Amino acid sequence: MAKTYTPIATTTLANSSTAEVTFSSIPSTYTDLILVMSGKQVVATTLKLQFNSDTSSNYSYTRISSNGSAAGTETFGSQTTMPIGYGGTEWYNVITQIQNYSNTTAYKTSLSRSNPGNQFVFGYVSMWRSTAAINTIRIVTDNLSSTYFVSGSMFTLYGIKAA
Repeated sequence: MAKTYTPIATTTLANSSTAEVTFSSIPSTYTDLILVMSGKQVVATTLKLQFNSDTSSNYSYTRISSNGSAAGTETFGSQTTMPIGYGGTEWYNVITQIQNYSNTTAYKTSLSRSNPGNQFVFGYVSMWRSTAAINTIRIVTDNLSSTYFVSGSMFTLYGIKAA
């Protein structure tokens, strides 16, 4: 069965005083979501998601990283956000796939990868322990008071529809 990417929404920042981006009113007509970010920050920090304004400790993840000569891993449970990548002061890309986001009988999982421009590559396998359909995605940084995305940072949300 062929699948296609359908753009749902894009946000391109016009100023560098934005520390979060939100996609809301996400339709439930797709099987998966793909979030693609191309950005830069004034201070390097971890990029994270929150779904449906859930700030409870319902997120967990495993991170793997490598710089070409060494690798590392870490696992955390009971977090208030879902890490998806590391954003730096150089232009970087983050791609996150959120599987079965509208399924109301299963927890939500995601796969992310990022390349923050510092010769590292990060991969995340994450879970949101909720059966609610995702209708809002909030992208945040570690420190909302001092970490901003720079002008020109772009965030695009795609839906994957089964053909």
